Amino acid sequence: MTRPITAGIDGSEESLAALAWAAREAVRRDLPLRVVHAWRFEAHDALETEGRAAQEQWAREAAEEAVRAVRERHGGLDVTTDVLEGDAVETLTAAAAGAEMLVLGSRGHGRLMGFLVGSVGQQVIVDAQRPVVFVRAGDKASDEVAGHEIVVGQEGDPEDGAAALGFAFATAARRGATVRAVRAWTLPPVFSYSPSSLQLLDEAGGLEPFERKKLAAALAPWRERHPDVHVVEHVEMGSAGQVLLSVSGTAQLMVVGRRARRSAVGARIGSVAGGVLHHADCPVAVVPPA
Repeated sequence: MTRPITAGIDGSEESLAALAWAAREAVRRDLPLRVVHAWRFEAHDALETEGRAAQEQWAREAAEEAVRAVRERHGGLDVTTDVLEGDAVETLTAAAAGAEMLVLGSRGHGRLMGFLVGSVGQQVIVDAQRPVVFVRAGDKASDEVAGHEIVVGQEGDPEDGAAALGFAFATAARRGATVRAVRAWTLPPVFSYSPSSLQLLDEAGGLEPFERKKLAAALAPWRERHPDVHVVEHVEMGSAGQVLLSVSGTAQLMVVGRRARRSAVGARIGSVAGGVLHHADCPVAVVPPA
């Protein structure tokens, strides 16, 4: 089954930038594009029926106008449009389930807006079983140029984060871009050392060489699968979020794995993904585990 790239729009400038990004990626991947405009009207009495109809008409017209611009720019692209009434989280999560990826707009440097107001964005990230890409209003095609890297974070054991690495390499291969694989490390507390870990550190020659070996092992299968993709291995001491943001200035896309959990106060995403989503200037892809 061919999965489309799905863009969620709401009429905002951010969502239109996300739609443009999704259209370019659909062309690169030779996939259809699905455009979803989710809207919800809460009527308080029967007199508001007319208002509901007007809102639905506005949503349809906004979607048609946005799609018209995409078709003019990408004449051969297969585009379908769905204007769906319902809860934003449920609608977008369902749309993501059948998609190669879900692309949404986001506001930079602070709280997320559009589909990401309040807890909506976090819930979509937590619930979606496919990658979710967030695009800012200022994004443009010229940012996807040679010299701008696909940055991907890797942490934990070599098998951890395989889905994020796979997404980064596949995207880089289609764009002719370099992958910068980032592994950040910090000094662990003394009590966390075990005899076996001390032996591994000793064999590796120290903490940083040990981290470099971990990253190299994680990258090995993806290097073999994509031999033409140039890779920069970036190992640096510091928090993962800070290290990733330090190299985001030359990134055309940043890819992070999803570590999500639920609690009594709602859905929560990992601190690394959360920090990157709030502060990176480039589009950010959050990839769930395989």
